[in-house]
Amino acid sequence: MASRFEIEAQAHAHDYLGDAHDDNARRTAWVVVITAAMMVGEIVAGYLTGSMALLADGFHMATHAGALGVAALAYRYAKRHVANPRYSFGTGKVGDLAGFASALVLGIVALGIAIESAIRLVRPGNVAFDEAILVAVLGLVVNLISALLLSGGHGHHHHDHGHAHDHGHHDHHHHGGGDNNLRAAYVHVLADALTSVLAIVALLAGRYLGWLWLDPLMGLVGAAVIARWAWTLMADTAAVLLDTADAHLVAEIRDCIEGPGDARIVDLHVWQVGPGAHAAIVDIIGAAPAAVVRERLKPVHELVHLTIERR
Repeated sequence: MASRFEIEAQAHAHDYLGDAHDDNARRTAWVVVITAAMMVGEIVAGYLTGSMALLADGFHMATHAGALGVAALAYRYAKRHVANPRYSFGTGKVGDLAGFASALVLGIVALGIAIESAIRLVRPGNVAFDEAILVAVLGLVVNLISALLLSGGHGHHHHDHGHAHDHGHHDHHHHGGGDNNLRAAYVHVLADALTSVLAIVALLAGRYLGWLWLDPLMGLVGAAVIARWAWTLMADTAAVLLDTADAHLVAEIRDCIEGPGDARIVDLHVWQVGPGAHAAIVDIIGAAPAAVVRERLKPVHELVHLTIERR
């Protein structure tokens, strides 16, 4: 039988940015400024004191400043192009793309730290303990301030954008979909804070106990933790970029439509189009009209774009 698509006559915007998009953008921009200032300070201090530890940490922070800069640009790009018709489902996934790139950089940084730590474990070098401890403490303070700025907007934000497919204000079921761009920036700052803490512990032990081996050992521990964070973030953002369906959301949609017994789903596509926002194409057979099926899906707030096809 020929397919009949239920298409809305009314045009609508595809604004699937998270509720806290602007707020998160401001938080990230401030963290970029703070991180960049600290990075410049460490590199200059490294050159002036001749401390390789400070210089290395400065360039290490430069990679994080770059990743945070990408996060800030992603917010700006997504906002600027939110109404661009070239993006069929809006720019809600720009943050996930930035998050994936950021996770990739984080993974490379972890590998670099691991290699350098392994070399130093075999061939310990001279460390300017006093200068390194001072800057490591300062770096930790900066990272904690940055983490505080980012944590206020970190988490899951429901998106309710007044779409033409109004889904009412019924019971709300969360199925994840937090802001992965903000999460990536947050993880970068946490990674820096972790390396600062490990560095302080190792430097104090080296300075007062003579345990030179602890510095590279802490480096390896830090690299392992950062690599794990990077892998998790990469897996989550890749799932969004590859339009992986949320199993819980799929089950909820099936239950809403097929529960009464007068309609059956023959084909279903569900994918994320922004933080906490999903689109769905539902192909059904049965006696239930498309309007009735649409009404049944009103409690599923995550669905911001719905296409129903009846056979």
